[in-house]
Amino acid sequence: MILIVSNERDLTTDFVVRELQRRKRDHFRLNTNAIDDISFALEPASKSLAVSVGERTVQLDRAKAAYFRRPELPDLNNLDRDAGQRAYAAAEWSALLKSLYLLIGSRWLSHPRDILIAEDKPSQMYLAKMLGFNVPDTVITNDLDAARRLFAQGPIVGKPHRQALVEIEGVEHVMFTSRIETLAEEDRESLQCAPVIFQRLIPKQLDIRVTVVGDRVFPVAIHSQEYDESSLDWRRGTNPNIRHEVITLPVDIQSACIELVRQQKLRFGAIDLVLGEDGKFWFLECNPNGQWAWIENRTGLPVSAAIVDVLERIAAE
Repeated sequence: MILIVSNERDLTTDFVVRELQRRKRDHFRLNTNAIDDISFALEPASKSLAVSVGERTVQLDRAKAAYFRRPELPDLNNLDRDAGQRAYAAAEWSALLKSLYLLIGSRWLSHPRDILIAEDKPSQMYLAKMLGFNVPDTVITNDLDAARRLFAQGPIVGKPHRQALVEIEGVEHVMFTSRIETLAEEDRESLQCAPVIFQRLIPKQLDIRVTVVGDRVFPVAIHSQEYDESSLDWRRGTNPNIRHEVITLPVDIQSACIELVRQQKLRFGAIDLVLGEDGKFWFLECNPNGQWAWIENRTGLPVSAAIVDVLERIAAE
């Protein structure tokens, strides 16, 4: 049996489930946000931990492979309890689900622990540089003077270190990569609140999303420069017409992408590169659990099939 841990709204998981169904593979999708009742039981006869959700009970030792996608805590906002009690309940749910993740052991496509570690952007950039990628000059700081020193050397952009969503007066806002036009003294106090990634602006021909699954690489050029709103960050705006083109990477770049993911102890990685006007490939970041369904939908690249291939190899070990 192949276990998929996600949430009921995750469309990317639907692609994997559809491929498992096509292959008639036994699988169990655990939507952690939709759990009303869950039970873990150590059964003496089988010496196995069982998880029950609704009417279905699954022995965890039957999960020969597992995919950690986008699990969420159950929605506790409707509980008739105060904030402190809801916080306690959330912590208990988090601890129990963590137990499940740990009990799967090495059978994950990518272990949740390794995904968490791999999300660290400074470590990503350091590893990428060690592997021969071009990495833009970068300062991660809350110190205005440090940011100014980079700014003095040429155009820069700013982007979040970790959290791209900020809530202001009850409204969520997405923080995209943005060009820094000035760094004035009045910015000092605001910057001191939290560190920001400041990075050399790379004039680019196009963006490249490289989806790595095991030893397979699926590179797609995103023609972001054809529209002003997407020129700095192709995620900005809702333009459905940005061209996506399947490309072939140079062998050394392709090998470096595979090695970057492997050295982070992952079997999946969504890598963002830039092809600069200088003809060089520049590394921006690697999302260890990034989105990919839109890539398959737009280009027909068989990412879901590649993921299921790896899950089947894990299950056969």
